[in-house]
Amino acid sequence: MLKHRHIDKISISSIIIAVLITVLFMHGESLGLRTFQSAPGYASRLFDAEEVHSIELFLTDEDWTSILENPKEKKYVHATVIIDGEKISDVGLRVKGSNSLNQTLKYGSQRFSLKIEFDHYVSGRTYFGLDKISLQSSFQDNAYMKDVLAYDMMAKMGVPSPLTSYAFVRVNDEDWGLFVAVEEPEDAFARRNFGTDRGNLYKPEYKRLSDDNSDIFLIYSGEEFHHYENIFERSVFKVNDTDKKRLIESLRILSTGENFEEGIDVDAVLRYFTVQTFVVNLDGYLGRTGHNYFLYEKDGKISLLPWDYNLAYATYALGMPNPIDDSTLFVNYPIHTPAPYEYMSKRPLFFELMKNGEMVKQYNALYDDFLKIYIESGYLEEKMESIRVMIAPYVERDPTKFASVEDFHLAVDTLKEFCLLRAQSVRAQLEGSIPSTFRGQRENPEYRIDASHIRIPDLGDFEDMRRLINGRLPE
Repeated sequence: MLKHRHIDKISISSIIIAVLITVLFMHGESLGLRTFQSAPGYASRLFDAEEVHSIELFLTDEDWTSILENPKEKKYVHATVIIDGEKISDVGLRVKGSNSLNQTLKYGSQRFSLKIEFDHYVSGRTYFGLDKISLQSSFQDNAYMKDVLAYDMMAKMGVPSPLTSYAFVRVNDEDWGLFVAVEEPEDAFARRNFGTDRGNLYKPEYKRLSDDNSDIFLIYSGEEFHHYENIFERSVFKVNDTDKKRLIESLRILSTGENFEEGIDVDAVLRYFTVQTFVVNLDGYLGRTGHNYFLYEKDGKISLLPWDYNLAYATYALGMPNPIDDSTLFVNYPIHTPAPYEYMSKRPLFFELMKNGEMVKQYNALYDDFLKIYIESGYLEEKMESIRVMIAPYVERDPTKFASVEDFHLAVDTLKEFCLLRAQSVRAQLEGSIPSTFRGQRENPEYRIDASHIRIPDLGDFEDMRRLINGRLPE
């Protein structure tokens, strides 16, 4: 029989252990421990969307000069970051971007988008569970809202999407500008959205736009792995041959045009395309490039996750119809053939589903829900005005911004009007009073909503950058 003193010792020890476990659960992320939960600490800190956050970066003058003078190297350097007063030492910092980086350089700016990788130099280091963020420069986004709204739309439709917030960035005690902080789809993102039993995540990307790139378009090209190198070489997590075979089988099923549910998460895919087509993202899967998405595979079923919307809302210039500022064309962009046939026929994940009457009905029903929830309820207008009021002082303070404060307000007004008119057109397309295909609109242009009073370039254009940046440069 146990003595009372032994019971007391056991009870005290149990209490101490319980307290320690509680402390670890409460503060484990800040201590660098990885936890698994749907609402990690960073979600309510950096990604609290109700405030503009503070991000301070400290690095050697030599490393900062190297970033500014050699941005295309995209080389990580050591940095210390302080986020809303929370200090994280020895993180990795580098430039990000492709076309936006080249254009930023072309117009003489050094306002590059950045990546912060918390565990780049110290394994397991996180910011309250977060492993990596992007700081988006809002290139060609005078409203600073394109990414924020698109990801929010996706989230409202139940699509796993990166968290976003606004952050005013300072480098070595000097103002650098207002940036959009975006949760990178890596470990933390996967844990938050899928838990510990996650699937595989890929970021398909072409090496050259002139290549065939059938794998990026998700076209089945046989069972050999080498046909899909633009997918498998861009896996976020380590994959094995079994994983590759499973993904290829999903593409084979898609190519047959039958039994989609065996290889496609149909509901998830249709939810994604509802928003993707609404925001007229011509620099995405349905556009000329066919990229800017994450491919998720779980248990042999694939779906798409959103990425990179600074050129959405019809502001992607490469391969655009002429004229590029035909606002009536893009406000009425057809929802059932949201790309020219030359692209549509090579985008089976949308094209094949739209051949199926039941899938079209499901897609239309989701669109109806989206319009009611996000636009017709007044949610979009309220959200945009709330953001405008919150960030306007920081836009004015931003020393590296691509456009003026007046351009910012014009862009917000234009983006709001674009979305409201777009919603009216989509509603009419669903009801049949406006054709929902290119052919139908071409044959009956008089049914389209007139949007000629707005200018697409007012959302963000090279001319804005040229005008403002040239004004900063010495004579």
